[in-house]
Amino acid sequence: MGSRSWTVTVRVVVQLLVFAVAVPFLPLLVSGHWGWWEAWIFALVCILGFVVSRVLAARRNPDLIAERARFGQQGNAKPWDKVLSSLLVLGGGAVPLVVGLDERFGWTPALSLPLKVLSLAVILAGYAVSSYALVENRFFSGVVRIQTDRGHHVVSSGPYGWVRHPGYAGGLLTYLATPLFLDSLWAYAPVVVLTVVLIVRTSLEDRTLQSELAGYRDYAGRVRYRLLPGIW
Repeated sequence: MGSRSWTVTVRVVVQLLVFAVAVPFLPLLVSGHWGWWEAWIFALVCILGFVVSRVLAARRNPDLIAERARFGQQGNAKPWDKVLSSLLVLGGGAVPLVVGLDERFGWTPALSLPLKVLSLAVILAGYAVSSYALVENRFFSGVVRIQTDRGHHVVSSGPYGWVRHPGYAGGLLTYLATPLFLDSLWAYAPVVVLTVVLIVRTSLEDRTLQSELAGYRDYAGRVRYRLLPGIW
């Protein structure tokens, strides 16, 4: 028992160091341009967004943090999501990696300050929506599965009254705005792949919930849009 607990703890610590610290600093680490103020702001927003959202979620739903810490270990995760969730993780690291390479080799000319201010506002909005969804939904797992072990039921409050998958919607906003804020049009290559994967995952997850989660089909009838209000 003690050995298992230690193993899980080490795994969680490694995950935190990689995704909450190393990935946000990739643009600076790869480019080597430590005076790049946009990259510092990006790293700060990513780290603070992660920490604040998790603290708020832990205060409201402590068991959700434990569920998310088990990422990839849940036995009843959908087989297709093991592929899609891995692609999202890789894509989430590829965007700042390409941004750093772009800055290092000067592939994209500097973009205008007003465009950067607007893109930063979109990034912050994306984090706000995703964090709101995480705090509101105690079943916001890192993998697609019906959480019968946790009393899984439909959540329709907060941002779930706007779209059925607000966490993904917020993430999409952040992905789309990041290349503009960090002067990297080349970063749209991994962003396009991420967007496609996210749309596919949203569609498959929604189909799973409608067929396997009691009450979700009625909820889908009330909240029409899955990801983009007025569009899809």
